[in-house]
Amino acid sequence: MKYGIAIFPSKSIQDEANSYRKRYDPHYSLIPPHITLKESFEAEDKLMDELITELKHIANDTKPFMININKVSTFAPVTNTIYFKIEPIQELVDLHQKMHEGKFVDNRNHTFVPHITIAQDLIDDEYSDVFGTLKMNKFEFEDKIDRFQLLYQLDNGSWTVYETFVFGKEKV
Repeated sequence: MKYGIAIFPSKSIQDEANSYRKRYDPHYSLIPPHITLKESFEAEDKLMDELITELKHIANDTKPFMININKVSTFAPVTNTIYFKIEPIQELVDLHQKMHEGKFVDNRNHTFVPHITIAQDLIDDEYSDVFGTLKMNKFEFEDKIDRFQLLYQLDNGSWTVYETFVFGKEKV
């Protein structure tokens, strides 16, 4: 089965992201707006039992933290993806790192850039127009992060929550 690990921001941030995603993101219907901590990976049930125990330890050892979003940015010229840029704080970087060591496979293909995708797979002209408009807008969000989710992919390509891990509360 295919799994992933993500943080879902507050409803207000999701609503703002979805106001763009429903028009500019073909994955809009497959997963809510999120911060990816670990890209999709395959795992057998036995390994998942071990990983879930490890995720409980990670959550228990993590204190809630605040994130800030102050602008949109892009992965161009690599891809025509536009996203809400999350200020990279140490707590978020550490959490991401923990998802790629020990029993976890290190499946990182890129440097970790905390973000929430709002547009992707755009043709060049549309990308230029949308990014040009969005980068003139002022975005100011602050959000308390106190949990992350283990997700799994359904046969139709959509993602759903397998388990939620609350910071500092889970007992193993």
